[in-house]
Amino acid sequence: MSAESEPTLSAAPTTGLDDETALRLLRDGQLEVAGRLVEATNMTLYCSVRLGGLAAACVYKPVRGERPLWDFPDGTLAAREVAAFEVSAATGWRIVPPTVYRDGPFGPGMCQLWIDTDPEVDLMALIRSRQPALRRMAVFDAVVNNADRKGGHLLPLLDGHIHGVDHGVSFSAEDKLRTVLWQWRGKPLSREAMNVLARLERDLEQGRLGRRLRELLTLAEVEATWSRVRRLLDTGLHPLPSQDWPALPWP
Repeated sequence: MSAESEPTLSAAPTTGLDDETALRLLRDGQLEVAGRLVEATNMTLYCSVRLGGLAAACVYKPVRGERPLWDFPDGTLAAREVAAFEVSAATGWRIVPPTVYRDGPFGPGMCQLWIDTDPEVDLMALIRSRQPALRRMAVFDAVVNNADRKGGHLLPLLDGHIHGVDHGVSFSAEDKLRTVLWQWRGKPLSREAMNVLARLERDLEQGRLGRRLRELLTLAEVEATWSRVRRLLDTGLHPLPSQDWPALPWP
C-alpha cells in the first residue's frame, strides 16, 4: 500500500497485536487521519488509532466515500469488508486483518488494521505459486464470492503469512467470483478445507457467524453464502471459472 503523503506515526508497531486487542483498539480508539491512499478506487484513508497506551496504524474507508456500483447496493461496501473479516475469523485462517465497522472523522465506515508487507516479495511470482496460504485464500474467496481478488490485494508478511484485503465487492447473491488464484480450479479440496467448510456450514446455520452476517448483509446474501459452502462440500472441488462472467478482476 502507498499513501499520497508519507505520514509518520509516533505509534506502536502495527504488528504483534493479538486480534482481540486489535479489534478493541480499532473499535474504541481515537482515529486521526494522516493521509489518503490515492491508488484506491473508493476513499481510503491512512490513519492512526490510539486507546490508552495502545497505538497503531489503520485504514479507514468511510461509507460516504464509496463510489456507486451498478451491481452492488449503494453504501454497503464497508459492511461487506467487515463480513469478510467475520468469515475469515471463523475459518481460523486469519486471512483478513482485524476489521470493524465504526464511526470516524467522515462518518461511519470500516476500519482495518494496517499491515506492513515484505517489500522483497515478487507479487507476480507469488500469484503464480501454489503456496498453501494462497490455496486457503482461494477457498475463502469462493465462500465470500469475492469479485475482485487482484494480486495487489495480497499482503505478504515478513514471517511468510499472507493477508488478503479489499473485500468490498463480496457476498453478492449472484455468482461473481473473479480472482487471479485459479491454480487449483477443478482440483479436490484439501482435507483441511473440507473440515473448515463443514464448521462454517454449522456456524452459518446455528452459530455466531450466521447471526453476525445477518447484521451486515441481506438475508438473501447470507443464504447464498451458506449455499456456496454447501456446494463446495457437495462437490469436494475448487470451483471452475464461469463461462457467464469474467473470471479475472478488472485491472
